[in-house]
Amino acid sequence: MKKNDIATPSRTKEILAQHGFMFKKSLGQNFIVERQILEQIVSAAELSDDVGVIEIGPGIGALTEQLAKRAGKVLAFEIDQRLVPVLAQTLAPYPNIQIIHQDILKADLQQLVEEHLGQFSRKSVVANLPYYITTPILMHLLEAKLDLEQIVVMIQKEVAERLAAEPGTKDYGSLSIAVQYFAEARIERIVPKSVFVPQPNVDSAVISLRLRDKPLVEVQDEDYFFRLIRASFAQRRKTLLNNLHTFIEGRMSKEELQAVLERIDIDGKRRGETLSIQEFAKLSDVLRALKA
Repeated sequence: MKKNDIATPSRTKEILAQHGFMFKKSLGQNFIVERQILEQIVSAAELSDDVGVIEIGPGIGALTEQLAKRAGKVLAFEIDQRLVPVLAQTLAPYPNIQIIHQDILKADLQQLVEEHLGQFSRKSVVANLPYYITTPILMHLLEAKLDLEQIVVMIQKEVAERLAAEPGTKDYGSLSIAVQYFAEARIERIVPKSVFVPQPNVDSAVISLRLRDKPLVEVQDEDYFFRLIRASFAQRRKTLLNNLHTFIEGRMSKEELQAVLERIDIDGKRRGETLSIQEFAKLSDVLRALKA
Protein backbone atom coordinates (compact mmCIF):
# COMPACT_ATOMS: atom_id res chain seq x y z
CA MET A 1 0.00 0.00 0.00
CA LYS A 2 1.12 3.54 -0.70
CA LYS A 3 1.72 6.26 1.86
CA ASN A 4 -1.21 8.32 0.60
CA ASP A 5 -3.70 5.45 1.05
CA ILE A 6 -6.77 6.37 3.06
CA ALA A 7 -6.19 3.84 5.87
CA THR A 8 -3.75 5.80 8.03
CA PRO A 9 -4.59 7.89 11.12
CA SER A 10 -3.19 11.08 9.56
CA ARG A 11 -4.89 10.70 6.16
CA THR A 12 -8.21 9.76 7.79
CA LYS A 13 -8.00 12.77 10.11
CA GLU A 14 -7.20 15.01 7.13
CA ILE A 15 -10.20 13.76 5.10
CA LEU A 16 -12.61 14.11 8.03
CA ALA A 17 -11.38 17.65 8.80
CA GLN A 18 -11.57 18.71 5.16
CA HIS A 19 -15.24 17.72 4.96
CA GLY A 20 -16.16 18.70 8.53
CA PHE A 21 -17.39 15.18 9.10
CA MET A 22 -18.73 14.18 12.51
CA PHE A 23 -19.37 10.54 13.38
CA LYS A 24 -22.94 9.40 13.93
CA LYS A 25 -23.13 6.89 16.76
CA SER A 26 -26.55 5.76 15.51
CA LEU A 27 -24.94 4.49 12.28
CA GLY A 28 -22.19 2.55 14.03
CA GLN A 29 -19.43 4.38 12.16
CA ASN A 30 -15.93 3.12 12.99
CA PHE A 31 -13.32 3.65 10.27
CA ILE A 32 -10.25 1.40 9.90
CA VAL A 33 -6.90 3.21 10.10
CA GLU A 34 -4.54 0.21 9.96
CA ARG A 35 -3.33 -0.85 6.50
CA GLN A 36 -2.30 -4.34 7.59
CA ILE A 37 -5.85 -5.19 8.66
CA LEU A 38 -7.21 -4.18 5.26
CA GLU A 39 -4.58 -6.34 3.59
CA GLN A 40 -5.73 -9.32 5.64
CA ILE A 41 -9.40 -8.74 4.82
CA VAL A 42 -8.64 -8.43 1.11
CA SER A 43 -6.37 -11.47 1.21
CA ALA A 44 -9.07 -13.59 2.89
CA ALA A 45 -11.49 -12.58 0.12
CA GLU A 46 -9.24 -14.11 -2.59
CA LEU A 47 -10.01 -11.41 -5.15
CA SER A 48 -9.05 -11.12 -8.80
CA ASP A 49 -10.15 -9.28 -11.94
CA ASP A 50 -13.03 -11.69 -12.51
CA VAL A 51 -14.65 -10.98 -9.12
CA GLY A 52 -17.40 -8.40 -8.58
CA VAL A 53 -17.50 -7.18 -4.98
CA ILE A 54 -20.41 -5.86 -2.92
CA GLU A 55 -19.37 -3.63 -0.03
CA ILE A 56 -21.66 -2.33 2.73
CA GLY A 57 -20.78 0.87 4.58
CA PRO A 58 -17.65 2.07 2.76
CA GLY A 59 -17.22 5.05 5.12
CA ILE A 60 -14.53 7.26 3.60
CA GLY A 61 -13.34 4.47 1.28
CA ALA A 62 -10.36 2.88 3.05
CA LEU A 63 -11.39 -0.71 2.33
CA THR A 64 -13.12 0.23 -0.94
CA GLU A 65 -9.85 1.56 -2.31
CA GLN A 66 -8.03 -1.71 -1.65
CA LEU A 67 -10.90 -3.76 -3.08
CA ALA A 68 -10.87 -1.69 -6.28
CA LYS A 69 -7.16 -2.44 -6.77
CA ARG A 70 -7.76 -6.19 -6.72
CA ALA A 71 -11.32 -6.84 -7.92
CA GLY A 72 -13.00 -6.29 -11.26
CA LYS A 73 -15.57 -3.87 -9.82
CA VAL A 74 -16.88 -2.73 -6.44
CA LEU A 75 -20.55 -1.97 -5.79
CA ALA A 76 -20.64 -0.10 -2.48
CA PHE A 77 -23.80 0.72 -0.50
CA GLU A 78 -23.56 3.79 1.77
CA ILE A 79 -26.58 4.87 3.84
CA ASP A 80 -25.09 8.20 5.05
CA GLN A 81 -25.70 10.95 2.50
CA ARG A 82 -22.89 13.05 4.03
CA LEU A 83 -20.32 10.46 2.93
CA VAL A 84 -21.34 10.38 -0.74
CA PRO A 85 -19.33 13.53 -1.72
CA VAL A 86 -16.43 12.37 0.48
CA LEU A 87 -16.31 9.06 -1.38
CA ALA A 88 -16.58 10.82 -4.74
CA GLN A 89 -13.36 12.63 -3.87
CA THR A 90 -11.35 9.90 -2.11
CA LEU A 91 -12.20 7.23 -4.69
CA ALA A 92 -11.94 9.43 -7.79
CA PRO A 93 -8.84 7.59 -9.11
CA TYR A 94 -10.77 4.32 -9.35
CA PRO A 95 -13.24 4.05 -12.25
CA ASN A 96 -14.32 0.52 -11.22
CA ILE A 97 -16.27 1.66 -8.14
CA GLN A 98 -20.01 2.36 -8.09
CA ILE A 99 -21.42 4.04 -4.97
CA ILE A 100 -25.11 3.48 -4.22
CA HIS A 101 -26.66 5.82 -1.65
CA GLN A 102 -29.15 3.35 -0.21
CA ASP A 103 -29.93 1.16 2.79
CA ILE A 104 -28.72 -2.35 1.87
CA LEU A 105 -31.76 -3.83 3.65
CA LYS A 106 -34.17 -1.85 1.45
CA ALA A 107 -32.31 -2.09 -1.84
CA ASP A 108 -33.39 -4.35 -4.69
CA LEU A 109 -30.21 -6.39 -4.47
CA GLN A 110 -31.04 -8.79 -7.27
CA GLN A 111 -31.57 -5.98 -9.74
CA LEU A 112 -28.61 -3.82 -8.64
CA VAL A 113 -26.17 -6.72 -8.60
CA GLU A 114 -27.32 -7.85 -12.03
CA GLU A 115 -27.06 -4.29 -13.39
CA HIS A 116 -23.60 -3.50 -12.00
CA LEU A 117 -21.93 -6.89 -11.49
CA GLY A 118 -23.79 -9.10 -13.95
CA GLN A 119 -20.74 -9.57 -16.16
CA PHE A 120 -18.70 -11.20 -13.37
CA SER A 121 -18.69 -14.97 -13.00
CA ARG A 122 -17.67 -14.67 -9.35
CA LYS A 123 -19.25 -12.40 -6.75
CA SER A 124 -18.34 -11.81 -3.12
CA VAL A 125 -19.28 -9.49 -0.27
CA VAL A 126 -16.40 -7.79 1.54
CA ALA A 127 -17.16 -5.21 4.22
CA ASN A 128 -16.53 -3.68 7.62
CA LEU A 129 -20.10 -4.02 8.93
CA PRO A 130 -21.76 -1.69 11.46
CA TYR A 131 -22.09 -3.64 14.71
CA TYR A 132 -25.66 -2.60 15.44
CA ILE A 133 -27.08 -4.20 12.29
CA THR A 134 -24.65 -7.05 11.54
CA THR A 135 -27.07 -9.95 11.91
CA PRO A 136 -29.92 -8.50 9.78
CA ILE A 137 -27.44 -7.65 7.00
CA LEU A 138 -25.82 -11.09 7.00
CA MET A 139 -29.15 -12.94 6.98
CA HIS A 140 -30.44 -10.62 4.24
CA LEU A 141 -27.39 -11.44 2.10
CA LEU A 142 -27.60 -15.18 2.74
CA GLU A 143 -31.31 -15.34 1.94
CA ALA A 144 -31.12 -13.08 -1.14
CA LYS A 145 -29.95 -15.90 -3.47
CA LEU A 146 -27.29 -13.70 -5.10
CA ASP A 147 -25.05 -16.58 -6.22
CA LEU A 148 -22.25 -15.34 -3.96
CA GLU A 149 -18.96 -17.18 -3.64
CA GLN A 150 -18.22 -15.90 -0.17
CA ILE A 151 -18.80 -13.16 2.39
CA VAL A 152 -15.77 -11.75 4.22
CA VAL A 153 -16.66 -9.22 6.89
CA MET A 154 -15.28 -7.45 9.93
CA ILE A 155 -17.81 -7.79 12.74
CA GLN A 156 -17.97 -7.77 16.53
CA LYS A 157 -15.80 -10.59 17.96
CA GLU A 158 -18.64 -12.05 20.05
CA VAL A 159 -20.94 -12.27 17.03
CA ALA A 160 -18.20 -13.91 14.93
CA GLU A 161 -17.76 -16.53 17.65
CA ARG A 162 -21.49 -17.24 17.57
CA LEU A 163 -21.50 -17.60 13.78
CA ALA A 164 -18.70 -20.18 13.83
CA ALA A 165 -19.77 -22.01 17.01
CA GLU A 166 -20.06 -25.80 17.21
CA PRO A 167 -22.94 -27.69 18.93
CA GLY A 168 -22.53 -28.04 22.68
CA THR A 169 -20.66 -24.76 23.17
CA LYS A 170 -21.93 -21.66 24.94
CA ASP A 171 -21.82 -19.59 21.72
CA TYR A 172 -23.86 -22.07 19.66
CA GLY A 173 -27.40 -20.89 18.97
CA SER A 174 -30.02 -20.20 16.33
CA LEU A 175 -27.71 -17.71 14.56
CA SER A 176 -24.94 -20.32 14.30
CA ILE A 177 -27.33 -22.75 12.64
CA ALA A 178 -28.94 -20.17 10.35
CA VAL A 179 -25.54 -19.09 8.99
CA GLN A 180 -24.00 -22.57 8.79
CA TYR A 181 -27.06 -23.82 6.91
CA PHE A 182 -26.01 -21.54 4.04
CA ALA A 183 -22.24 -21.24 4.51
CA GLU A 184 -19.07 -22.60 6.05
CA ALA A 185 -17.97 -20.11 8.71
CA ARG A 186 -14.34 -19.51 9.71
CA ILE A 187 -12.82 -16.80 11.89
CA GLU A 188 -9.79 -15.45 10.00
CA ARG A 189 -8.37 -13.25 12.74
CA ILE A 190 -9.20 -11.24 15.85
CA VAL A 191 -8.84 -7.46 15.47
CA PRO A 192 -8.14 -5.08 18.39
CA LYS A 193 -10.33 -2.01 18.82
CA SER A 194 -7.24 0.21 18.51
CA VAL A 195 -7.28 -0.02 14.68
CA PHE A 196 -10.51 2.01 14.44
CA VAL A 197 -11.44 5.68 14.62
CA PRO A 198 -13.36 6.20 16.81
CA GLN A 199 -12.48 3.14 18.88
CA PRO A 200 -15.46 0.84 19.56
CA ASN A 201 -15.97 -0.64 23.03
CA VAL A 202 -15.24 -4.21 21.92
CA ASP A 203 -12.77 -6.14 19.80
CA SER A 204 -13.64 -7.29 16.30
CA ALA A 205 -13.01 -10.31 14.11
CA VAL A 206 -12.68 -10.95 10.39
CA ILE A 207 -14.89 -13.88 9.47
CA SER A 208 -15.29 -15.61 6.13
CA LEU A 209 -18.53 -17.32 5.12
CA ARG A 210 -17.98 -19.55 2.11
CA LEU A 211 -21.37 -20.15 0.50
CA ARG A 212 -22.37 -23.78 0.01
CA ASP A 213 -23.55 -25.06 -3.39
CA LYS A 214 -26.66 -26.25 -1.55
CA PRO A 215 -27.76 -25.92 2.08
CA LEU A 216 -25.99 -28.15 4.60
CA VAL A 217 -29.21 -30.12 5.18
CA GLU A 218 -32.32 -30.62 3.08
CA VAL A 219 -35.60 -29.69 4.78
CA GLN A 220 -39.20 -29.82 3.58
CA ASP A 221 -40.08 -26.31 4.82
CA GLU A 222 -37.22 -23.84 5.31
CA ASP A 223 -39.35 -21.22 7.07
CA TYR A 224 -40.70 -23.79 9.55
CA PHE A 225 -37.17 -25.13 10.11
CA PHE A 226 -35.87 -21.71 11.14
CA ARG A 227 -38.90 -20.97 13.32
CA LEU A 228 -38.43 -24.31 15.08
CA ILE A 229 -34.76 -23.55 15.73
CA ARG A 230 -35.50 -20.10 17.16
CA ALA A 231 -38.12 -21.68 19.43
CA SER A 232 -35.64 -24.32 20.60
CA PHE A 233 -33.34 -21.56 21.87
CA ALA A 234 -36.11 -19.26 23.14
CA GLN A 235 -35.20 -19.97 26.76
CA ARG A 236 -31.78 -21.59 26.87
CA ARG A 237 -32.21 -23.02 30.37
CA LYS A 238 -35.36 -24.89 29.38
CA THR A 239 -35.25 -28.39 27.93
CA LEU A 240 -35.91 -28.97 24.26
CA LEU A 241 -39.25 -30.60 25.16
CA ASN A 242 -40.46 -27.57 27.11
CA ASN A 243 -39.34 -25.02 24.52
CA LEU A 244 -40.94 -27.01 21.68
CA HIS A 245 -44.17 -27.49 23.63
CA THR A 246 -44.46 -23.70 23.90
CA PHE A 247 -43.75 -23.41 20.15
CA ILE A 248 -46.45 -25.93 19.20
CA GLU A 249 -49.07 -24.00 21.22
CA GLY A 250 -51.61 -26.73 21.85
CA ARG A 251 -51.40 -28.42 18.46
CA MET A 252 -49.85 -31.42 20.19
CA SER A 253 -49.78 -32.51 23.84
CA LYS A 254 -46.49 -32.74 25.70
CA GLU A 255 -46.88 -36.54 25.82
CA GLU A 256 -47.39 -36.72 22.05
CA LEU A 257 -44.38 -34.48 21.49
CA GLN A 258 -42.30 -36.66 23.81
CA ALA A 259 -43.31 -39.71 21.78
CA VAL A 260 -42.23 -38.01 18.54
CA LEU A 261 -38.83 -37.12 20.01
CA GLU A 262 -38.33 -40.69 21.21
CA ARG A 263 -39.25 -42.03 17.78
CA ILE A 264 -36.39 -40.09 16.17
CA ASP A 265 -33.91 -40.79 19.00
CA ILE A 266 -33.77 -37.27 20.43
CA ASP A 267 -33.91 -36.95 24.21
CA GLY A 268 -36.43 -34.27 25.17
CA LYS A 269 -34.37 -33.46 28.27
CA ARG A 270 -31.54 -32.15 26.10
CA ARG A 271 -31.18 -28.43 25.49
CA GLY A 272 -31.24 -26.82 22.08
CA GLU A 273 -27.52 -26.05 22.04
CA THR A 274 -26.67 -29.77 22.09
CA LEU A 275 -28.50 -30.59 18.85
CA SER A 276 -26.70 -30.71 15.52
CA ILE A 277 -28.18 -29.06 12.46
CA GLN A 278 -28.90 -32.56 11.09
CA GLU A 279 -30.97 -33.40 14.19
CA PHE A 280 -32.89 -30.15 13.85
CA ALA A 281 -33.59 -30.95 10.18
CA LYS A 282 -34.95 -34.39 11.07
CA LEU A 283 -37.08 -32.93 13.87
CA SER A 284 -38.40 -30.15 11.63
CA ASP A 285 -39.51 -32.52 8.87
CA VAL A 286 -41.27 -34.89 11.28
CA LEU A 287 -43.14 -32.18 13.17
CA ARG A 288 -44.04 -30.35 9.92
CA ALA A 289 -45.49 -33.56 8.49
CA LEU A 290 -47.62 -33.93 11.63
CA LYS A 291 -48.79 -30.30 11.21
CA ALA A 292 -47.46 -29.50 14.69
